[in-house]
Amino acid sequence: MPTKAQRGTGEQDGPDRTAPTIQTVQRAALILGSFTVGKPHMSLNEITERLGASKATAHRYTKALRAANLLRYDERTSLYSLGPQVLTLASAARAGLPIVAAAEPYMEDLVRRVDETIVLSVWDGESATVVRSVDNTVHMVRISVRVGSRLTLTDSAQGRVFLAFLPPEQVPSLPRAARRTAGLTEELEAIREHGLSVNSPTVNGVRTIAAPIFEGDKISGTLAIVGTTATVPDDVASPMAQQLLETARSLSQRLGMSGDVPNGG
Repeated sequence: MPTKAQRGTGEQDGPDRTAPTIQTVQRAALILGSFTVGKPHMSLNEITERLGASKATAHRYTKALRAANLLRYDERTSLYSLGPQVLTLASAARAGLPIVAAAEPYMEDLVRRVDETIVLSVWDGESATVVRSVDNTVHMVRISVRVGSRLTLTDSAQGRVFLAFLPPEQVPSLPRAARRTAGLTEELEAIREHGLSVNSPTVNGVRTIAAPIFEGDKISGTLAIVGTTATVPDDVASPMAQQLLETARSLSQRLGMSGDVPNGG
């Protein structure tokens, strides 16, 4: 006859004891995953509908997630949004990406060679997101790019590189963006040909040159030089631009780039 200490240790008891915990985690993940860039705020009714449970159950989950700083509640609007702890988790997740560790020595070397800020971005499903930035330290004007910054698809050099090399099904907004942005289709073709994108916003005097990074035959990130219009040339054939392209290709080879990627790779 089993002793008291032995009860509940068999394989059959395991799923029964852990099922409620698993369901709790799944429901919490479902709530957090319901927030998107296009839908950053949700009401309790919307969360209840996504959860497929009672409003009382949904409220218990939102209360627990608020206590963990994973959700924020605005009493004025009665809407929920993701809490500050999500930013900490996102930063940790980005820091753990294999491409970040692999790119580190290449970025440090490129900073020494061109003396400009070097930025690594990845695709987050909707836009280019900065995951690593190495600032220049010599220039009188030092440009810093915040890790976690989300870059616009059509107005940033990194965003346009992703538009040029991502499969169309991953960027369903591209046809609309092409209609709204004059010359975008031609520019994307030029990016595929040269493997580089140059962006010079007139409002801030900053110039960016970006190149794609490939893993296998797919783009996995972009490497960019960010500086002023006085120090970064706008010519894709310039020595600085070619150093960037050379570094991006070396990193791509380190990550297992296929030999049949587009010309830019």
